[in-house]
Amino acid sequence: MLKIIEKPRLNFWQIWNMSFGFLGIQFGFALQGGFMSRIFQTLGAEKDAIPLLWIAAPLTGLLVQPIVGYLSDRTWHPTFGRRKPFFFIGAVLSTAALFFAPYSSALWMAAGSLWILDASINISMEPFRALVADKLPDSQRSYGFVVQTLIIGIGTWVASNLPWMMTQIGIPNTAEPGIIPDSVKFAFGIGAFVLLSSILFTIFKTEEYPPEDLQIFQRENEESKGFFNGFKEIFKNIAEMPMVMKKLGLVQFFSWFAFFTMWSFATPAITEHIFKSTDTASVAYNDAADSVGNYLGTYGLVSMFFALILAFVTSKMKINRKLVHMFSLIAGGFGFILIYYISAPWMLHICFALVGISWASILSMPYAMLSGTVNPKQMGVYMGIFNMFIVIPQIVAALGGINFLYKFLFGEEVIFTMVLAGTSLILAGLCNLLITDRGATHDV
Repeated sequence: MLKIIEKPRLNFWQIWNMSFGFLGIQFGFALQGGFMSRIFQTLGAEKDAIPLLWIAAPLTGLLVQPIVGYLSDRTWHPTFGRRKPFFFIGAVLSTAALFFAPYSSALWMAAGSLWILDASINISMEPFRALVADKLPDSQRSYGFVVQTLIIGIGTWVASNLPWMMTQIGIPNTAEPGIIPDSVKFAFGIGAFVLLSSILFTIFKTEEYPPEDLQIFQRENEESKGFFNGFKEIFKNIAEMPMVMKKLGLVQFFSWFAFFTMWSFATPAITEHIFKSTDTASVAYNDAADSVGNYLGTYGLVSMFFALILAFVTSKMKINRKLVHMFSLIAGGFGFILIYYISAPWMLHICFALVGISWASILSMPYAMLSGTVNPKQMGVYMGIFNMFIVIPQIVAALGGINFLYKFLFGEEVIFTMVLAGTSLILAGLCNLLITDRGATHDV
């Protein structure tokens, strides 16, 4: 007889513990997003070549995420659970890649480090998304993803400021031409430690629910066993994805095109437009690049506070996920566009505060909307497939989409990449109007 597990409501600290590993994952992503372009420039990359150097990261995610999701759906061990083995494997590989990335002595080494780092983080990240849906009843899904976003916001803020913090305690932020400064190396080393330790914390502090019927689970896995059967089922799931997922995919496309543009071009755009510095070996450039990390940290800090507000609200009442997401994305779009018009560096805090509102929503609302429309037995693979809508826009951007669009629509100056990011984010917000399924837009 099928044993139905009634999922109990969890308290804040139980949800915090099972999501805490995302602190380390976000340390990795924030250091990668905030400083890999700086590393590329230091090693001699031209500005227009930077997106192409990022191409390995989304290409890897396109392959890794659905495969890991599929495998984690079919994994169960009475001691290690379903998702936790993937947390551990990803954590070990990510830690090594994050530590060694700033020691690259050539562009191909830095691009390779980014590829390994992104692939490894993806091994851990998607099972974390699926774990929230595994553990929480639908009435707590928004709350669970928002708490996860709160942790991500903390990680973004601290990690983005790490090179600046290292400089403040006396670690040099300049080096010989072609050499990565020690402040960046120390920051990546700290990030590697936090990544591994925070994921281990979640592994040891979280219990997973077993399959509802272990015999049926094992029989279904045996029937679908095999490399080609796995790919066949993934493609079948892609073909049969819910309509809500397709509509959310359009929202995700424009959202992540915007953020990939920011990660690729924020450092060259802001150091050149606001700080008037382009010499990567100069003190002025490296001080400016540290400051960019500080301003990027603002979006992490604000996303943390916005997530805290959302966590309080979603714990007390039901929300319209679609409207929250739409207005949050539009706010971030205006934040990006304002970067072009400001002259005082401190005003970047205002711009990135608006971006932080978008970031908090991007990391919670789409997943909450999706989780209410997906078969729980396929949660991992669908979370992985859903993230194809994250990596595809990044691939489009890296293969020339950014360079063509900002020059075609706005002008040759690299600061127009931020205007392009803002325009894309506003389009993402408006695409939410396509989503009408009440099961996706409202908490149950």
